[in-house]
Amino acid sequence: MFSVLSYGRLVARAVLGGLSQTDTRDYSLVTASCGFGKDFRKGILKKGMCYGDDACFVARHRTADVLGVADGVGGWRDYGVDPSQFSGTLMRTCERLVKEGRFVPSNPVGILTAGYCELLQNKVPLLGSSTACIVVLDRSSHRLHTANLGDSGFLVVRGGEVVHRSDEQQHYFNTPFQLSIAPPEAEGVVLSDSPEAADSTSFDVQLGDIILTATDGLFDNMPDYMILQELKKLKNSNYESIQQTARSIAEQAHELAYDPTYMSPFAQFACDNGLNVRGGKPDDITVLLSIVAEYTD
Repeated sequence: MFSVLSYGRLVARAVLGGLSQTDTRDYSLVTASCGFGKDFRKGILKKGMCYGDDACFVARHRTADVLGVADGVGGWRDYGVDPSQFSGTLMRTCERLVKEGRFVPSNPVGILTAGYCELLQNKVPLLGSSTACIVVLDRSSHRLHTANLGDSGFLVVRGGEVVHRSDEQQHYFNTPFQLSIAPPEAEGVVLSDSPEAADSTSFDVQLGDIILTATDGLFDNMPDYMILQELKKLKNSNYESIQQTARSIAEQAHELAYDPTYMSPFAQFACDNGLNVRGGKPDDITVLLSIVAEYTD
C-alpha cells in the first residue's frame, strides 16, 4: 500500500520550530508515500511508484532531495492508451536525471523540461498527457524550489499552519494544464502546455517543516483543515510516524471520494462554476509526506 523512502543517514531529531539564520547544517527530507488507484478499493503500488494513473518519485543527489508527482489524464483510455504509461515514464525519467546529477536545484522547471524532451525524442511510441509537480530541497541553502503544472501540488506546514502552497493551473473547470504527446493526426487538437508554463516558487524552509506533495485526488477530496488535523498527529521525523500519517491522509481522502453526500472541495468548485454537484470525486490518490530534518552523510 505504501513505501517509505529515505536516503543517507537522516538525523531524526528535527524539532518543530525555527533556527537561527546562522545554521550551517545541511538539510534533507524524510519522506513516506501512500496512494490508491481509483479502480481499486485497496492501495496498490505498481512498479515504478504508480497508484492507478498517478506516478511519483523520490530521488537523492549530493546537493538536493527531489520529489515529483504526476497525474495521467484518464481520457486517453477511450483511445486505447494506458494513461499511466505517460505519467510513469515522465516521473522515472525525471528521477534518473536527478540521480545522474543532470539538474540545477534552483531550477525544477529544468528537470521537467529535460524529462519531457526525452519523452518527445523517445524512439518507443508513447502517447498521453499528465500534470506534474516537482519539489526540490537544496541541502546547503535550505531553500525549497518548486514547479507545478496543472492541479497536482504541495503544501508547506509550519506550526500547524499552511505557510506556502502551490497555485492550481486550470484552462477551465476540471481541465488542468498538462504535458502531452499526441499522434501526428491529433497534434494541435490535443491540449498541450509547455513545461515552462509551470508555476515556480522558491522559499526558505526550517527544520521540522512538513511538506505534503500530492495529486488532485487528495486536494479534490480533503480541504486544508482536514489535512492539518491529520498532520497534528505527526510529532517528529520518525519514519514510522510519517508513514502512518501519510497512510491515514490517503485513506481518509479515498473514503471521502466515494461519499455521495459529502460536500468535497471538488463539488464546491463545481458549484462555483454553475454545476449542481455533491459528493466526493473518485480519483487516483498519491501522497508524498516529508519532514525537513538535519542531514549527515
